[in-house]
Amino acid sequence: MARRTKADAQATRASLLDAAERLFQARGVARTSLGDIAAEAGATRGAIYWHFKDKGDLFNAMMERVTLPLEQSVTQGELDSAADPVAVIRDGILKALAKIEGDEQVWRVLQIATHRVEVTPDLSAEQQRRLAMHAQSLARIRSGLARAYALRAAAPPVPLTAAALGLQVLVEGLLNQWLLSPGTFALVTTARSTLTVYLRGLQLIPLSTPDETR
Repeated sequence: MARRTKADAQATRASLLDAAERLFQARGVARTSLGDIAAEAGATRGAIYWHFKDKGDLFNAMMERVTLPLEQSVTQGELDSAADPVAVIRDGILKALAKIEGDEQVWRVLQIATHRVEVTPDLSAEQQRRLAMHAQSLARIRSGLARAYALRAAAPPVPLTAAALGLQVLVEGLLNQWLLSPGTFALVTTARSTLTVYLRGLQLIPLSTPDETR
């Protein structure tokens, strides 16, 4: 029997993750077994357990294989040093959404994580990670908005936490709707217009951005 090489093992792992993506998207995570994934990949159940300790471990590996754009759209350092934090937030969101709209693997994994997964004990770690990322993102947005109002010597028309949460919900709501049936509307174009409307309501239109809703 030929000895398996590291490259062989990596290829098997990749094929298992590819198979998991396809089946999770088609059936949902709960209705897909490790045996189903092994069969789809043309591998054995032993191969599954060589690479992953359980379905939660495999799911986490699938998520880690892609960079989730919205989780990394804006850094705290960028907001702290920007001449206009609102423009940084807006441009970072639009860039992240463009990455999602244009990369099938990214939106497929996000579609699975958003619409094809049920929270079960073996996926609780991923749920906790997502909650932590949401909290960090909300804190960054709030910080950026606070600095933007300070630079404009203006008071926010609503509490900062509410303003930041509203912006986060707006973006995630648009994305979740688009992920229900990707391509049914232009994600970035729609986000650009709705962000302009929302930021105008907060009296925080980016200084260098034209009014794109006219």
